[in-house]
Amino acid sequence: MGLKIGITCYPVYGGSGVVATELGKALATRGHCIHFIAYSMPFRLGHIQDNIRFHEVNVNAYPLFEYPPYTLNLTSKIVDTVKYEELDILHMHYAIPHATSAVLARQILAAEGIHIPIVTTLHGTDITIVGQDPSFAPVVNYSINESDGVTAVSDYLKNETTGCCDINTDIEVIPNFIDTDRFKPLKKDHFKQALCPNGEKLLVHVSNFRPVKRAVEVVEVFHRLRAEDYQVKLLLVGDGPDRVPAEHRARELGVYDDIRFLGKQEPVEEILAIADIFLMPSGSETFGLAALEAMACAVPVIASNIGGLPELIVHGETGFLCPLGDIDSYTERAKTLLDDPKLMARMAEASRKRAADEFDTDIIVPHYESYYEQVIAKAALPA
Repeated sequence: MGLKIGITCYPVYGGSGVVATELGKALATRGHCIHFIAYSMPFRLGHIQDNIRFHEVNVNAYPLFEYPPYTLNLTSKIVDTVKYEELDILHMHYAIPHATSAVLARQILAAEGIHIPIVTTLHGTDITIVGQDPSFAPVVNYSINESDGVTAVSDYLKNETTGCCDINTDIEVIPNFIDTDRFKPLKKDHFKQALCPNGEKLLVHVSNFRPVKRAVEVVEVFHRLRAEDYQVKLLLVGDGPDRVPAEHRARELGVYDDIRFLGKQEPVEEILAIADIFLMPSGSETFGLAALEAMACAVPVIASNIGGLPELIVHGETGFLCPLGDIDSYTERAKTLLDDPKLMARMAEASRKRAADEFDTDIIVPHYESYYEQVIAKAALPA
């Protein structure tokens, strides 16, 4: 019999929200009833199915509050949803404010004789940025330690969490996953011909264009390749604060006409399907979901040798790892692939195989199901 699972995530364009939404959809296909609790419809949710429900958190602006108290609004909605939908477990993506709200909701519900276990998944910035802010540390520590189960998306993030936070609970590593039936090589010759009419190779970067994604460096690499007469085009997918600086730099370097800024795109797999190289010079990645999506589409990835990326990308086999900020290294690795079509083809095949063999939805989602059962059983034991 399926579980009734409440899932809270940030519903916007970004890795953690994508993972949480895809997890809910995958769990629904496996017979569970999923209740998304968020301030808006998750970006990748699409239409609501029979066993997927959406509960909107209303954020009211009272004159008394300078800032609407979202954590408390979320707490109230969690209490209401658990009580009336009779949920079996809560899965909160991000320690604060989501796990914080869940812990408070659990305390309120306990006073009414309702006991709801909480699983918290750590994705990255809740630990690597927010969690290391001394003003938030007590709340982060408490929210993690009070969760009945805690997962992290990579060994790197688990180690970061135990190193910077005062944690007295075990952390289970369950990596991100990919639907390899959706993200796969596709024949899109007409699409690529429109973008690369003279047979140019296509470089792609996908991100939320926050400064940590270093999109301007992608433009720098592209310029150096064009300066050496490599026949390449560049697609930049996504939007955010660094889009304008990237556009400005492209104009300064005289390569703007060979770059397409596409903004946010869905489905992104149709773009990845025509890519030859994926560039990811990020300054912080606890896993690298965008890289996994590219790999599943048989695209070699050139990425920074930081965070969780070395756990995903096998250097010299599925792509290359470069020192952070080393534009020369990124450029040389791109030239290596462009100069050797056979190597590019081998890496493309190896990328697809690694994504399918290690990170497919049907491989990873059962780990979550098993973990839910463990947490529910443990929470049911006498204190």
